[in-house]
Amino acid sequence: MDDQNNELKHGLKTRHVTMISIGGVIGAGLFIGSGTMIMSTGPGALLSYIMAGLLIVLIMRMLGEMAVVNPDSGSFSTYAHQAIGPWAGYTIGWLYWFNWVIIVTIEATLLGEMVNTFLPSIPAWSASLVFPIVMMITNIYSVKIYGEIEYWLAFTKVAAIVIFLGLGTAIILGLVPGIEAQSLSSVTAASTFLPHGWIPVILGVIFITFSLSGSEVAAIAAGESENPQKNIIRAINAVVWRLLLFFVGSVAVLVMVIPPGAKDLLKSPFASVFAMAGLPAAAQIMNAVIFISLLSVLNSGLYTSSRMLYSLAKKGSAPTFLANVNKRGVPIWALAASVFFAYVFTLFKFISPDTLFSFLANSSGGVTIVMYIFIAISHFLLRRKREKENPSMLKVKMWLFPYLTYATILILFSIFIAQAFIDSMRLQFYLTSILTILVIGSYFVFYHKRELADHLTEIKSEGVKTKKVRQTVN
Repeated sequence: MDDQNNELKHGLKTRHVTMISIGGVIGAGLFIGSGTMIMSTGPGALLSYIMAGLLIVLIMRMLGEMAVVNPDSGSFSTYAHQAIGPWAGYTIGWLYWFNWVIIVTIEATLLGEMVNTFLPSIPAWSASLVFPIVMMITNIYSVKIYGEIEYWLAFTKVAAIVIFLGLGTAIILGLVPGIEAQSLSSVTAASTFLPHGWIPVILGVIFITFSLSGSEVAAIAAGESENPQKNIIRAINAVVWRLLLFFVGSVAVLVMVIPPGAKDLLKSPFASVFAMAGLPAAAQIMNAVIFISLLSVLNSGLYTSSRMLYSLAKKGSAPTFLANVNKRGVPIWALAASVFFAYVFTLFKFISPDTLFSFLANSSGGVTIVMYIFIAISHFLLRRKREKENPSMLKVKMWLFPYLTYATILILFSIFIAQAFIDSMRLQFYLTSILTILVIGSYFVFYHKRELADHLTEIKSEGVKTKKVRQTVN
C-alpha cells in the first residue's frame, strides 16, 4: 500500500491551491456572522473587518516569504521547528491538527442539522456521520481529484459572493427599482457609524481575526502543487486580495443596503439583500450556498489536518506509521486518524454538547492566534538567519522588516491576552493556554528524551566510523 519513498504527489495546480485556501475560510462566519457583527458594532464593523484583514495580510506575507524558500506540507510547523526548535514545531503542529479536527466536527454536525431540517425523518446524528466519510473518499483517491472537488465547492461560494457584490453595487448606484440604499454621508455620520463607540469595533477585530483562520492553508497545499516555489506566492497573493474583497466588500454592501437597527434582516443578511431585490426563493438559495460552504470547509479541514499529521510523523513528532502514503501519494493513515477523531468528537457533540464537547471546542478556540504568533516569531528568526547566511534565497520579502513584524507580534499577543478580559472568550483563553502548556509538556516527556538518545547514538556512530578510518589509515 505504501510507496517507496512515502512522499506526497505534486498534483495540485495554482487554482486548486487558491480555492482550497478560500474554501477553508469562507463559511457561515461570513454569510451569518457578518450580520451579528454589524448588529453589535453598527456600520463601524467595516473598520473591524479592514483592520483584521490587514493583520491577516501581514501574516500571510510572512508565511509566503518562508514558504517560497521552503515549500513544505508541514508549513508553519516546519518553520517553527527550524526557527525556534523541535518543541515549537511539535506544539503548533499538534494544536493546529486538533483545531481542524474540531472544525470538521462542527461543520459535520451543522450539515447534519441542516439535513434534519430539510428531511426530518433523517436524524441529525446519522446525517452528521455521512459527510466526513464521503469527503474522506474524495481525499483518498488522489490529491488532484480532491483539489478539483474542492475547487468547485469553493467556486460555488465565490460565485454567490460575486453575484451578491454585483447586486449590492447596483442597489447602491440606484439601478435596482424599489430599493433605496443609504447615502454615504448618513452611514458615516458620527452618531450612525459608531453607535456603541470604539470598544465594539476593537472587540470585533478580535472575533474576526479568529473567523479568518484558514487562509494559511494555501502554504500547506502549495507543498503538493506542480511548481511549489512559483505557485505559493501566486496563491497567497490571490487569497489575500480575494479575502479582503469578499469580506470587506460584502460588509460594505450590507451596511449600505440594510437599514440601521434592522435586526431581523441581519439574522440572515445575504438572503435579506437578495429578498429585498425581489429574487425568488432567496432564503432557499442561500441555504444551499451555506450547505456547500460547510461541506467545503469540512473538505479543507480533512485535507489540512491529514497533511499536518503526516508532517509531524515525518519529523518524528507523531507515530511513524502516520507518514505512510498509498500508491497515489495520499497519507492514508493520517487521513483515517483525522476522520476517526472527528467521529469521536462528533459523538461527544451529541451526548455531551454543553460540557465535554464545549470543553474541547473552547480548548481549540484560541489556537488560531497561537499559530499566528508562532508564524510571526518564526519569520523574524528565519529572516535574520537567511540575511546573514544566504540573502539570495529571499525571493519574496516581508514589507518594512523588522518593524511590521514587531508590530504584528505585539498585536497578536495583545489579542491573545485580551481574551481573558472578554466574558464570552475568557474560558477559551484559559483552556487554550492550558492545552498549549500540556502539549509543550508532552513533547519534553515523550519526545525530547528520545531525540537526545538518537542524537547521542549518532555521535557514537560517527565516533566509531572515525576510529575505523584512523585504524585503516594506520
